[in-house]
Amino acid sequence: MFKNLEELLQAAQSGPKTKMAVAAAADSEVLEAVKQAWESGMIEPVLVGEKEAIIQAGKKVDFQVDPEWIVDCSEPEEIAHKTMELVAAGEADFLMKGLLGTSTLLRALLTKEYGLRRDRLLSHLSVMDCNLGRLIIMTDGAMNIAPDLEKKAQIIANAAEVGQKLGIEKPKVAPLAAVEMVNPDMPATLEAAALSKMADRGQIKGVVVDGPLALDNAVNEEAAKHKGITSQVAGKADILLMPDIEAGNVFYKSMLYLGGFRAASIVVGAKVPVVLTSRADDARTKLLSIGLGKLAI
Repeated sequence: MFKNLEELLQAAQSGPKTKMAVAAAADSEVLEAVKQAWESGMIEPVLVGEKEAIIQAGKKVDFQVDPEWIVDCSEPEEIAHKTMELVAAGEADFLMKGLLGTSTLLRALLTKEYGLRRDRLLSHLSVMDCNLGRLIIMTDGAMNIAPDLEKKAQIIANAAEVGQKLGIEKPKVAPLAAVEMVNPDMPATLEAAALSKMADRGQIKGVVVDGPLALDNAVNEEAAKHKGITSQVAGKADILLMPDIEAGNVFYKSMLYLGGFRAASIVVGAKVPVVLTSRADDARTKLLSIGLGKLAI
């Protein structure tokens, strides 16, 4: 497992170039990250969208876009479907959302004819560098609003696959709640306990799950010891499973905007990862997310 996001980025840059399709690439902020990824030898870009608009957006960030990289089309639905056609045909290895609605892109991704969907829920995850000496995977703070038990099991499975590709042989998963004890009045604790038993019995494979755990004793061994928690996961969690989208969203933004930490984010659950970041994220965050997307292929 990488100790920080810089190590992750170096690994993505050191391997052979992969092709990344950018849906609606006429976005200077996205192209700034694409430029850095291309210059570092990480990717070969395939830019889908209106040709002249892409070239002009590139000029704003001093990126001389090669016209041969561009697949010229203009309407949002056309752009989304053309991007999926390219990925399905093997002309791109993964994709990134540009100046396009997330729902438009994901509807195209799930269109059966492209063969990119799996029998798995789509979920969003962020790999976060929180100065713990290891990276933390947080999920889901952007897509699934209030996942039930079955959806949480699939979200764990998605995150575990990414964790394994990042070098964690058997990721430790902490389903988070406000307390460490099962409380019938707090559904998140009941689901956390059920997920733990499901993992014990092999219903969720390739992971160690233990919960409910509060955030402090999920990531800090001293906090776990003070509360008398004996667990393979407590204090050593690789994956933080959020109880709902509000908790995930607040956690993510608190880490970035109050803590000053970095993150890389993708959507997983399909046959290829989707680099999907916030419009407010800077070029560095987008670059890190491209690196994560490449490693998650």
